[in-house]
Amino acid sequence: MKKNKLIISAFCVAMAMQSNAQEYVDSVAADKPVKYSKMVQIGYQKAQTLEETTASTSIIYNEEFNKRSAKNIGNSLFGYGTGLTVLQNSGTYADYNPTLLVRGLKTLSGTKTLILVDGIERDINDITPEEVESVSILKDAAAVALYGYKGIDGVINITTKRGKYDSREIKFVYEHGMGWQVRKPKFVDSYTYANAMNEALTNDGLAVRYSPDELNAFKTGNYPFLYPNVDWMGETFRNMDATNIYNISFRGGAKKFRYYAMANLTTNKGFIANPYMNDGYSTQDQYSRANLRTNLDIDLSDNTKLKLNVLGVLSETRAPGADGEAGADLWDMIYTLPSAAYPARLENGTWGGSAIWAGTKNPVAVSQAAAYTKFHERTLFADMTLEQDLSAITPGLGASALLSYDNYAQYWEDHSKTFVYGSNSVTAWENGVPSATSYYTDGKESAMGSTAKCIAFTRVFNFAATLFYDKQINADNKIYSQLKWDYEYRNTKGIDQTWYRGNASFYTHYGYKDRYFADLTLVASASNMLAPGHKWGFSPTLGLAWVMSKENFIKNISWIDFMKLRASMGIINTDRIPASNYWEQTYGSGNGYAFDTNYSVGTSSWTLGRLASINSTHEKGYKYNLGWDVSLLKGLDINIDAYYERRSDIWVSSSGHYSSVLGFTAPYENGGIVDSWGTELGIKYNKQFGEVLINLGGNFALAKNKIVEQMEEPKMYDNLVTTGDPLNQTYGLVVEGFFKDQADIDASPQQSFGTVRPGDIKYKDINNDNVIDENDKVAIGYSTSAPELYYSFNLGAEWRGLGLEAMFQGTGRYSAVLNTKSLYWPLVNNTTISQEYYDNRWTESNQNAKYPRLSSQSNENNYQTNTLWLADRSFLKLRSVELYYKFPENLVKKSKILGNAKIYVRGIDLLCFDKIKISDPESYGATNPLTRSLVAGLTIGF
Repeated sequence: MKKNKLIISAFCVAMAMQSNAQEYVDSVAADKPVKYSKMVQIGYQKAQTLEETTASTSIIYNEEFNKRSAKNIGNSLFGYGTGLTVLQNSGTYADYNPTLLVRGLKTLSGTKTLILVDGIERDINDITPEEVESVSILKDAAAVALYGYKGIDGVINITTKRGKYDSREIKFVYEHGMGWQVRKPKFVDSYTYANAMNEALTNDGLAVRYSPDELNAFKTGNYPFLYPNVDWMGETFRNMDATNIYNISFRGGAKKFRYYAMANLTTNKGFIANPYMNDGYSTQDQYSRANLRTNLDIDLSDNTKLKLNVLGVLSETRAPGADGEAGADLWDMIYTLPSAAYPARLENGTWGGSAIWAGTKNPVAVSQAAAYTKFHERTLFADMTLEQDLSAITPGLGASALLSYDNYAQYWEDHSKTFVYGSNSVTAWENGVPSATSYYTDGKESAMGSTAKCIAFTRVFNFAATLFYDKQINADNKIYSQLKWDYEYRNTKGIDQTWYRGNASFYTHYGYKDRYFADLTLVASASNMLAPGHKWGFSPTLGLAWVMSKENFIKNISWIDFMKLRASMGIINTDRIPASNYWEQTYGSGNGYAFDTNYSVGTSSWTLGRLASINSTHEKGYKYNLGWDVSLLKGLDINIDAYYERRSDIWVSSSGHYSSVLGFTAPYENGGIVDSWGTELGIKYNKQFGEVLINLGGNFALAKNKIVEQMEEPKMYDNLVTTGDPLNQTYGLVVEGFFKDQADIDASPQQSFGTVRPGDIKYKDINNDNVIDENDKVAIGYSTSAPELYYSFNLGAEWRGLGLEAMFQGTGRYSAVLNTKSLYWPLVNNTTISQEYYDNRWTESNQNAKYPRLSSQSNENNYQTNTLWLADRSFLKLRSVELYYKFPENLVKKSKILGNAKIYVRGIDLLCFDKIKISDPESYGATNPLTRSLVAGLTIGF
């Protein structure tokens, strides 16, 4: 048996997916699967092993998630961790920041996941993947209790790397990436646009815009400065961007000192085609960020230990110049301007522009001649923990104190400039040839701006003091208990943005015979956001665990390595409020009031505003969780969780219970109730077959919810009642087709959304009142903000250092409403039209079309939310694929330079299987296309 254990230990040390070889040796020697020897930090002074914890948690390690060469840790987590939903958002490289949800949507007050870095609430976007040791997903009441008012929607705790005793490591990583934008819109050429606009105006009963001579000019291209055909996308953007990531880290320590230090530089140059048209500066979209981290652990004495963490982040974002702090939105300009609008540049060198499209700038001109704006971000995270062993008083007693200070500021520099623009238009034709023109010009040439100011800042101070007791009472009994007080001060730029929170907590963990465990947490929380007399809330939780595999009836079953049953329940409060000072009566100014004896109008009177909220309480989550963890066959891990939560006392408006005739705005009341429930499944399989190492895995989550009560006003028809439906349910009209002709319109129910014509959308009369209006809307599809189904699966194999790994991630029961201008809703307000819409529009000869007729105006009837625009947003994406080679150990030993060397090529988001096709399902409503990328990387250890 001892020989077999040594063989297994050697195998574990070699496994690529794990980071600490000694853990394998120790865990196997103790007949315990490696996974359950891992530690999880839930807010206690002492971390627990996964074997002991009663909480529902999911832990992801750096070797697993660091496969996407992402600019921050959030963009590395797609598909990892059960219960975690990560949704990608559109934008430039600088603001590619995802949405993270734990167990989906839960409340009417807005679901917000708490993000912690080393136990302190911080911005996840400042943390690089390289500096992270693990990410813990904390899901149930037992896991989030100690975080007071802020943990009700789940917690993501990011643990950064630390030093190691008696060791020294240097690691260098370089990655170069090339990205390209996918599913870019295809807009029609100028001749097609002119025909489409004429068709739309004709459909609207208006005169056409373009004459036959003008149509011919667009078609032939003989007069490009009068009748242009501009590819705005091709003129503005290039095909590829470039990203470089440099990372060097130092890790090690001596007997009384450990250190981890890292320097990271990330740079990105975007897609602007011609950014170097000016001397001395570039107009390219650029992003650069430097992270400098130092984590120190110092044994001041045998009984006194100091932990110090410091992170400094400097970042700079540059973009083409524009008016205002938002910066230039070149993609919005491209989605607006038709190719026929005006030339990018006139014959005399002036930039193109027109009074018809005066509200939209020339994107080519902006990308080259508007100079640039610059954003600077400065971030400091600093925290210190001092721990004192008080065993001299009584064995097992200890105390700790934490201090932290975080500072974030953003500065904006406006170096943009304006330019002259104009266009020529034809005023007369002779024999099909322009005979007279007029010149339009506007704008002015200005010097570059020099404005600079601070536009955002946040300051945060945290203090925590803990007294803890950790004792193995006897062979069968052990206990860990702690008393903790923590305090947070948070100040953000703006009015009413200074917050104070505090928690007084008691936690105890009891273990009997290393197989029965119980956790009790009692937390009293306070917040200055809440009404006087209601600032405190009490949150009790209970967690239980039973390690079944240590029972006699199981422990001799050879194929069961570990089995545990978990259960938890608790009440978690939150300090979410409906509005500032919601407990106070508000007033407004009214009309003139007949004031004196002559009954003349005097000064304006006061009017009653929103009534004060009385008898207020806190929004509460009643959380229940049942979990099962099992390891089988020396390599298969399975985790199953089922949960239910009732969120009650949610702040909602009570306007549905009062008539506006009474003359006041209804107060907010704690009247909302939402139920959420679901299940989670995680599977991992790691096995060695000869020289081949196989790793497979998958995660699945179902997250459902229902609004039980929201103080909804009485509705005339049952189809209008939203109580009983899921949060963020999509509502709209049911489409029956398109009107064929005027006779079809006359024979149909009355349409209340403006005048309808043949080719407009025909709706179903849901309430059978022979009128189509707002009362015919029903629940359609699913939520557009979060999917009910979220799943992933990964597979990998390695042979003699050569490996291949892939991660797929998908969603289900997820909807989209296709309303992007020009792409799906074209020509309105002189916007352009996509080839997709033009080819699939309704005409008299194509009455079974995909889209309604063309219209030059905002068509109220056609642009209602309805089942025609509703799309299935479900997708499956290849999130990452990596081909790598680890240099052989014998070669590494001979070299004084190489150590743990690895080269690799990665593909990021290379494939997407979905039903929308025309735009990406994750960014269908945005103009910025998402990117795919290839990355080449090198890792060298010393």
